[in-house]
Amino acid sequence: MMTNQIRNIAQALASPAEGGRAARLTTWLAILLVSIFFLIWPALTARAAMNIQEVKSEKGITAWLVEDHTRPIVTMDLVFDGGTTQDPAGKEGLVNLMTGLLDEGAGHYDSDAFQVQLDDAGAEMSFDARRDGIHGSMRMLSEHQDAAFDLIRLALNRPRFDQEPVERVRAQLLSGIIANEREPHAIAELAWRRRLYGTHPYSRPDEGTKQSLARITAADLSAFHKSAFARDGLHVAVVGDIDAKELSARLDQLFGDLPQKQALAPVPDVTPKLGQWILVAYNLPQTSLQLAFPGIGRSDPEFFAAQLINNILGGSPMTSRLFQEVREKRGLAYGVSSKLERYQHSNTLVVTTSTRADRATESLDLIRQVIKELADTGPTAAELEASKKYLSGSYAIDHLGSSRSVSASLVELQLEKLGIDYIQRRPALIEQVTLDQVRAAAKKLLSAEPTIMGVGPRLGAVR
Repeated sequence: MMTNQIRNIAQALASPAEGGRAARLTTWLAILLVSIFFLIWPALTARAAMNIQEVKSEKGITAWLVEDHTRPIVTMDLVFDGGTTQDPAGKEGLVNLMTGLLDEGAGHYDSDAFQVQLDDAGAEMSFDARRDGIHGSMRMLSEHQDAAFDLIRLALNRPRFDQEPVERVRAQLLSGIIANEREPHAIAELAWRRRLYGTHPYSRPDEGTKQSLARITAADLSAFHKSAFARDGLHVAVVGDIDAKELSARLDQLFGDLPQKQALAPVPDVTPKLGQWILVAYNLPQTSLQLAFPGIGRSDPEFFAAQLINNILGGSPMTSRLFQEVREKRGLAYGVSSKLERYQHSNTLVVTTSTRADRATESLDLIRQVIKELADTGPTAAELEASKKYLSGSYAIDHLGSSRSVSASLVELQLEKLGIDYIQRRPALIEQVTLDQVRAAAKKLLSAEPTIMGVGPRLGAVR
């Protein structure tokens, strides 16, 4: 199945509209893609059949584990519910600042000493503030895991928030905020979120503003840490050279002293406001276009029908309708794509591309024509079959290619409440979707009047 799919991609790559030199380049890219595929496919197939264990500690902390004793490495991913939607009004950027400080001193180690200890343990640690959660990732040599896990424990339980690192990280974030004030696409992204989400927390900048960042104190950081880092909002996945018994003990070591319950502010669901024009005028070489349509939640029974129609529209990198019509046949853009953006409280289907400024109107009209045709008539049976094969076969490449990607994917499955056997059930769930269901999903998602944003010159012509 997958070999035929890769061959089709290679053929598509070898036949671009640009001809000549571009054809030779893309032919070599196709050969490289196929070669890489055959090198990694056996490993990905093995990972697709991996054994996922649910491990529960004595204190009731649960994690998903994939044992892999072929390499002396342990990888852990974790998420605490919450994220930047928890920023207090007037102190936007608090969660982002806090995550940047979790490896800047903890317990009896100040910032410099903590970094030295991390290096000595051969461990990596990072934290990331996202809209709906605080994500952490750790990677260590199994022979040094005692020291590494102790450092993780300190970072999670006893961050210091000392003045020097607080001011240093705050200054770094402030520098980025000031730079973004002059960056067209950063300005456009903020306008996009404000117009789609209004006053909802999703509309706010994750990094905060110059004014809000200045108001955040070490006491604010400590207070939020205590409210968010609690066991009932925790999701954990581990991959690597560790067994279930040892992981059970590690879970209590890392998380056993955290509070039982989070104290988070409620966040309402929000329906993105569609049917708008957002025009950001800048003298750029190209005009960027972005269109937002209704989305769909992961728990919706029509989700796979929507995922299949998105793949047919613009989700498949080389064979989608948008790629074929916009790039291959007319050469209007190097790339054009669509994706289902899913958040805990809102969902959208978003189409994006960039094109020459003098062809922006032509490109937008064509994109809207392709979308309307798909909404009106739906896909063909052949398109649906190809889309099913792509979605079934690409999952291992996208999600199971390394211990890091496996660990991160298992945490996402927990967040979406899909069950520990989801990877095995997924192909059958895709296969059972009917053509009528996919056509209904196309009409439901793509018939609405979208919100459209253009960034670049000649925006009057786009409108």
